[in-house]
Amino acid sequence: MIVDDQAIVRTGMAMILSVEDDITVVAEAEDGVQAVDLAARHCPDVVLMDIRMPRLDALRALTRPGARHTPRVVMVTTFDDDEYVTRAIRSGACGFVLKDSGPRLLAEAVRAAAAGDSLISPSITVRLLEKVMAASRLRDVETDLSPREIEVVRLVARGLTNAEIAGALCITVGTVKTHLTNVQAKLAVRNRVEIAAWAWRHGYADDEA
Repeated sequence: MIVDDQAIVRTGMAMILSVEDDITVVAEAEDGVQAVDLAARHCPDVVLMDIRMPRLDALRALTRPGARHTPRVVMVTTFDDDEYVTRAIRSGACGFVLKDSGPRLLAEAVRAAAAGDSLISPSITVRLLEKVMAASRLRDVETDLSPREIEVVRLVARGLTNAEIAGALCITVGTVKTHLTNVQAKLAVRNRVEIAAWAWRHGYADDEA
């Protein structure tokens, strides 16, 4: 489902995604209230949503406790959306792409979300994580991450998907997911975005670290 208050943006995204054999656009919404109604009606796997929505904070509504269907939400953002990005992370957004992202990245963000993965546009990763580090409640903790877990954390911080991490480390996607589960438990964080923020805070995101 595509959620944006600008019809031309919704139409453009729908055209981009409609040519993909494995992606079907089931609904389009122009505000948060409509998004909630259509999500309940169509039960989309993924919602591609403008980070700023009129009438209702749609991300919070779509991920509210007790909802009949909770899709994975990918936020569409611009460089001046820092406050909204932080709120979206805390609400459980699983990906972020720029409005001017090319067709390939937009489609890959949808596929990553559908697979339970996350994708963040490389061009916004540094700024996004700087904001998260300044505003988040991540604890400065000593960890017992294994060398392999640290490798996975570094690649997460660079914006790689689980499949890309698996290819880079010559391991299976299932093994990557196991490492991420263990890392989340050790760091007491909720998702890969917070893992990435921890990595940037502690210097594990640098290529030479």
